[in-house]
Amino acid sequence: MKVAVASTDGAAVSPHFGRSRCFIVFEAVDGRIVGREVRDNTYTAHARGECHGEGDHHHDQPHSHAEIIGALRDCQAVLCGGMGWRAAEELKANGIRPLVVDAARPAEEVVKDFLAGTLPARGSFCRCEH
Repeated sequence: MKVAVASTDGAAVSPHFGRSRCFIVFEAVDGRIVGREVRDNTYTAHARGECHGEGDHHHDQPHSHAEIIGALRDCQAVLCGGMGWRAAEELKANGIRPLVVDAARPAEEVVKDFLAGTLPARGSFCRCEH
């Protein structure tokens, strides 16, 4: 099983899925982490610098999440501190479980809790209309 964690620094959980600098992909076997890979986020509009302000979401051009879904297609779950509802729905439609978790924790610690079934979900996906 592979679990991706959105991260800003390669160690901690990012507060936002699309604005993360990278994804730490943990590989687990029998509930234990056996591998780790860092994938740079070159897939989202935020990461490519196409969104310049906090609320800038290209109102007239809805963006696709196809690239990021393709990059994480081998993962069964994605953990992050926050995520828009469209991204969450598209991940789910592609067999990837999105979870909003506490962004103040180290990524590996969060994944260990996820694998143990003790990870509390922190909240829901952003449903604001951008």
